[in-house]
Amino acid sequence: MSRPDVSDTEQAARLVGLGLRGRQAPDRDLVYRDLVLRYQQDEVFAASVSAIADGLGLTVLDVTRRSGIVLAAQAGSAFEIRIDEYARQAKHRERPDTEKLLHGIAHLAVAALSFPRPDDLANDQYVGRVSVESVDLVVRETCRLLEERANRDSVNADPSAEEPELERAWRAYQRRHEVASTKDNRRNSDSTRGMVSRALRWLVERGLLQAMGEEGDEAFRTTSRYQIHVRQLASQAAFRELLDLGVVPPSTGGGLDIATDPQI
Repeated sequence: MSRPDVSDTEQAARLVGLGLRGRQAPDRDLVYRDLVLRYQQDEVFAASVSAIADGLGLTVLDVTRRSGIVLAAQAGSAFEIRIDEYARQAKHRERPDTEKLLHGIAHLAVAALSFPRPDDLANDQYVGRVSVESVDLVVRETCRLLEERANRDSVNADPSAEEPELERAWRAYQRRHEVASTKDNRRNSDSTRGMVSRALRWLVERGLLQAMGEEGDEAFRTTSRYQIHVRQLASQAAFRELLDLGVVPPSTGGGLDIATDPQI
């Protein structure tokens, strides 16, 4: 393969830059669409894009006409968003490590509810739907099942050091109030539904979810970018543990096929 010239490198860097703007989409940007097409057809150009991304501490997960270029931050990258930093922005009621897990479980539940079946996750045309209420209900039902399992196994009320980290987080989630309001009637981010709402809005800001309806609505639908990210998450034990409990029925997320909704 021949080495790309300076103009090619500049175009490759531009594609990476577009991937860092989560809300940019090839179907609304002619330049973006042409760069995606070139990536798919030109191996030299694709290699240059991957090299530039890697040098910035990013990994190219996929490049498609629907999603554009989807990037993930590598460990230690300047672009990495650690759950510690994410949780630090919220008010703490638990120990820092538990608080971190609580916010992590909210994001984990959103992913599991968005794509409850392997077939949904594998289907590029599938669009998941979630809401603050549905995510919170799924996590609370999970807490109930884990409590029952613990009682059957004669586990103490306080989790032992041998208990899975995820189970300790669910116990802490169960203790947190579902809904709480501030003095000016805004949802308290310290409540579980406040935590879920924050997670969903955070995903919207990065082009991973789309809010449905008017401002202030609590329903969201997935984007192809989010589906690609969740495919990476699906290999993790915590994600599989949540699905294996059977508290995320296929109908709960209200998914649909993209062919039935041309606006997606």
